[in-house]
Amino acid sequence: MSRILVLYYSAYGHIETMAQAVAEGARAAGAVVDVKRVPELVPPEIARAAHFKLDQAAPVATIEELENYDAIIIGVGTRFGRMASQMASFLDQAGGLWARGALNGKVGAAFTSSGSQHGGNEMTLFSIITNLLHFGMVVIGLPYSHQGQMTLGEITGGSPYGATTIAGADGSRQPSEIELEGARHQGALVARAAQKLSA
Repeated sequence: MSRILVLYYSAYGHIETMAQAVAEGARAAGAVVDVKRVPELVPPEIARAAHFKLDQAAPVATIEELENYDAIIIGVGTRFGRMASQMASFLDQAGGLWARGALNGKVGAAFTSSGSQHGGNEMTLFSIITNLLHFGMVVIGLPYSHQGQMTLGEITGGSPYGATTIAGADGSRQPSEIELEGARHQGALVARAAQKLSA
């Protein structure tokens, strides 16, 4: 049975919701899944004033534990077409793991959110995937076996590079069922790939 880490950063809760859906999909495919987040870098008083969601139940991850998993699925919102600095800072501390090749051959995947349909989701996915490839990981996207991303009947996220959601400029839009199903689908694909590679 493969062990999977869903590692995320979520300022307003959208990625937190997507992370739970990714975990559901991976568990349904037979994996043991932990959901953890990276540390917040914004001072508490500023985060509160900006209405950050600070009551997230997921424990904070450490760099050292990353090598204990067969797969790592990373979720973080887009910031001007790249990953938010909280996740970038966390991954920047993984030089020791990289130097030892501790993540070589493990499975990696990415998911994200943006404020608008064209707000940088795919660029952010690639900024995450770049890190995964440098770590020597095998990358799983969100293929069109998730047909929901082809819909024209409603606004929806989704990309062949990973699950996405659109939060709206004011953050009021929550992940839709199509987007959550995409996250579950990607989680299941990662779990199956990890099981095959760790067999």
